[in-house]
Amino acid sequence: MELKDVGEFGLIDLIKQDTINDAGTVVVGIGDDAAVLLPTPRQLQLVTTDMLVENIHFDLTTTTAMQLGYKAIAVNLSDIAAMGGTPRHALVSIALPQHTTVDFVLNLYNGMKEICREYGVNIVGGDTVASPGGLVINVAVTGEVEPANLARRSGAKAGDIVAVTNVLGSSSAGLALLSRGEWEEYDFSWPLVTAHLTPRPQVKTGQLLAAHGATSMDDVSDGLASELHEIAQASNVSLRVMGAQIPLSQEIREAAVILGKEPLDYALYGGEDFQLLFTMPPSQFELVNTIDPGAVLTKIGEVLPPGEGVLLVDEAGQTHKLEARGYNHFRCK
Repeated sequence: MELKDVGEFGLIDLIKQDTINDAGTVVVGIGDDAAVLLPTPRQLQLVTTDMLVENIHFDLTTTTAMQLGYKAIAVNLSDIAAMGGTPRHALVSIALPQHTTVDFVLNLYNGMKEICREYGVNIVGGDTVASPGGLVINVAVTGEVEPANLARRSGAKAGDIVAVTNVLGSSSAGLALLSRGEWEEYDFSWPLVTAHLTPRPQVKTGQLLAAHGATSMDDVSDGLASELHEIAQASNVSLRVMGAQIPLSQEIREAAVILGKEPLDYALYGGEDFQLLFTMPPSQFELVNTIDPGAVLTKIGEVLPPGEGVLLVDEAGQTHKLEARGYNHFRCK
């Protein structure tokens, strides 16, 4: 059954079920001219949005509708995590080619609903339109944060450590394997492909870091090199990172052999990891590790006074200027 068989309003009736996970914050959800929400008193409101365009951000030959829906929400939750906040509500707008099946759209929303249940997020509205070309998904997410816990890119100070959550590079290595079309042949490929198709936003860890002294924070969406430059520029500091300390999984190292690439390149320039890059006083970093030993946090460098830019120390001990390479929609190739 295609969209023409149910029409726009019939489709809305199908997808609006099970969209509210925190009813106490919603007065009116899907079905009126606008959603009506009940904000938490004395909390700062966070708002973010991301657009995914077919054949630029995703390829329907390598992702399922459910995986795509999950990721469309995840990339927005990661922005809220980087501010130290709690995600609350999502608005989903989709432009659909007319040949799209109803089952595809329902599975797309099932992926969105799955991650929204995991993080207690409500889907409260959006828009559905026809697309003359490919599929386009735009998601906007609102969140909340205690004023004292708001994390930004602009607070890093000389003497802070530079650190990241979990491992980096998995998503771009997974994408490279998917693009080869033979990823299922390799035992090591599953964690990498999963990291690309269904990334896990670091919401709880972001809240922990923001509440315990993170001076700046950014989510790693465009590659570590790019995000390091964003913090350095916003905070007016220099950063020095140790290449040998950047956390890479064994699966990435195995994939790099197959793909003929340096493992570290996936972390530095790949993007879409949706992990967190942050700065913090050394004493607070030790404290956070004590508070939550389950949080996988790795120190990769230090914050320096302004003037040197972003520096990478390689495994031979040589220091190089690190270029702000990473994904950029409008950069000439």
